[in-house]
Amino acid sequence: MWINILIYGILAVHVICSILLVLIVLMQRPRAEGLGAAFGSGMTESMFGAQTTDVLTKATIWLGGIFFVATLSLAMLYAHRDRPTVSVGQLMETAPPALEEVIPIAPAETGPGTPDPAEKSAEADTAPAPATP
Repeated sequence: MWINILIYGILAVHVICSILLVLIVLMQRPRAEGLGAAFGSGMTESMFGAQTTDVLTKATIWLGGIFFVATLSLAMLYAHRDRPTVSVGQLMETAPPALEEVIPIAPAETGPGTPDPAEKSAEADTAPAPATP
């Protein structure tokens, strides 16, 4: 029960972190003024001051680390979420009992129109050789 609550909490952090990471990467000023110019060249400088590159770089590093830790945590929690907690002793107690008695299978009865299997093999052994022309 507590694992499910923890999973949902970390999943919320994971989603928020990924959205913020995408936005911060898009706000960074590329060297060739690519997609960063679409947001306006002075927007990030007016929000964060003259040290925009340092702030965005540090935020990207921190959010990337949080994203990585959240991903590993979610993987471990999902792996342990539905794991059955059964010991070997419990498995031995609930195991079905072994069959002690072997029930022989009766041979199939041959009807009046079916030949006996023993007669079939005798006929196959005494079949005439093919004639040569």
